[in-house]
Amino acid sequence: MSGLSRFWFPALLLSIFWAFLSQPAQNHLASLSRSDSAEPANVLLLTAHPDDECMFFAPTILALLGQEGSLRRPNLYSLCLSVGNADGLGDIRRRELAGSLDVLGIEDGRRWVVDTPELQDNFTAEWSPEDIANVLRPYVIEQHISTILTFDYQGISSHPNHVSLPRGAAHLLSTLSYTAEKPRPRLFSLITVPLRKKYLGPISPIFTKLAISAMRLLHASDTLETTTTTTATTEAAIAVSGWDGYVRALSAMMEHRSQLVWFRWLYVSFSRYMWVNEWVEVLPPNEVRTASTAEP
Repeated sequence: MSGLSRFWFPALLLSIFWAFLSQPAQNHLASLSRSDSAEPANVLLLTAHPDDECMFFAPTILALLGQEGSLRRPNLYSLCLSVGNADGLGDIRRRELAGSLDVLGIEDGRRWVVDTPELQDNFTAEWSPEDIANVLRPYVIEQHISTILTFDYQGISSHPNHVSLPRGAAHLLSTLSYTAEKPRPRLFSLITVPLRKKYLGPISPIFTKLAISAMRLLHASDTLETTTTTTATTEAAIAVSGWDGYVRALSAMMEHRSQLVWFRWLYVSFSRYMWVNEWVEVLPPNEVRTASTAEP
């Protein structure tokens, strides 16, 4: 027994670690799929290249499509603005994208990939906001999109095509007419975290779940000392995958066989974005100005 007793504490810790990691979590994720009508929201995921959907956005896709109740679960669409033809593999990557979206659950008929001369996979050039808006416009209008999800202005990996997407989406929204009955779509961007937090592997979801729990305790406490910073963090939209979600994201990445070079194996093993997504709403410039003038 003495020999076995030395292992009970590490085994207990491992069991707790496994149990804590296995369950998904979310915080205010419903804000991404809020609908102004009785119908489910129409949410569009806007990406730059095939494989973006599983390398960066899988936790959110799986969380949104996993919501219970037909009125809570949004109609989720995907629009990829290039076929990723930088190495001449555009046709292959288009097929790989279809396989990945099958795994993630975005059904055929709600996903598109475009191939235009102005929006080609290019690691050295940003795309024009006007060109992005022109391509994006008919999808947003015809599908009655209420929310657009995309990269932030740092693009997670600083890829210039990623960085271009929020600018193009914001440009489109600034040109759309809207009314109280037909509000303008909302734009959310995926937060780029500092490099020191990007590659912690399974430690990332554990820290995030602890942070969510702590924020909920603070939010639930009856105190008048809640700061503006705490409130903003508490209301952030966060999706955290469990083991099943991570494995599904990994399975989706396996569909992109042409991209499975050594450094992507490192990425899927350690990247925070295979586990955790955090979102911030991008307000139109006029609303930002209004909010700033209203501050004391």
